[in-house]
Formats: sequence, C-alpha cells, structure tokens
Amino acid sequence: MSDDADEREGIDPVLVAILQALLEHAAEAGGDLSLARLSKRAGAQMSVLRRVLTQLADADLVVVTLEEDGRGSARLTDEGQALCGQLFGAGGEGGQTIH
Repeated sequence: MSDDADEREGIDPVLVAILQALLEHAAEAGGDLSLARLSKRAGAQMSVLRRVLTQLADADLVVVTLEEDGRGSARLTDEGQALCGQLFGAGGEGGQTIH
C-alpha cells in the first residue's frame, strides 16, 4: 500500500471521492464544477454531497455557490488544493500544480 493510501485510511471514502473529483476538475478545466456533475463524478447522492460540502466549506477547503433555483457549484480553495496535494500527491494524479 502506498503512503498516500495510508494517509487516506480512516477518511470517509465519499469525502475522498468529492475532493478527488474537485481536484481533477481543477486540473482539467479549472473553475467551478456544478453540483450535479460533482455528484455524478464522486458517486454521491446530492443530499450527502451537500452535507459534505457544507463541512468542507466550514473548514475553508471549498467554496460553494448556490443559486435561488437550487443549482450550485463548488471549487477548491487554495487550502483545499494544498490538502489534496498531501492526500493525492503534489497537484493530483497528473503531478500538475493547480492555481
């Protein structure tokens, strides 16, 4: 087992999936990721996704934007990207630094 996997052991797998999806989106396209797409990419029900994102936003790891019609989006903060760098390796799977 790799060191990265050891660090993730004991962390909620849904939380890991959400962070990884946000990190991958930042590396691929940058900007905000819609909550609907994030839910699909992370394999998380919307209610679970929103609960986890609230916790991540409270910890200043993500920024969540919600529209009046219920749609929304999320993106990692600089602190969130730093945490993901520690969890998944520097800059994610591609080894890129994301800004």
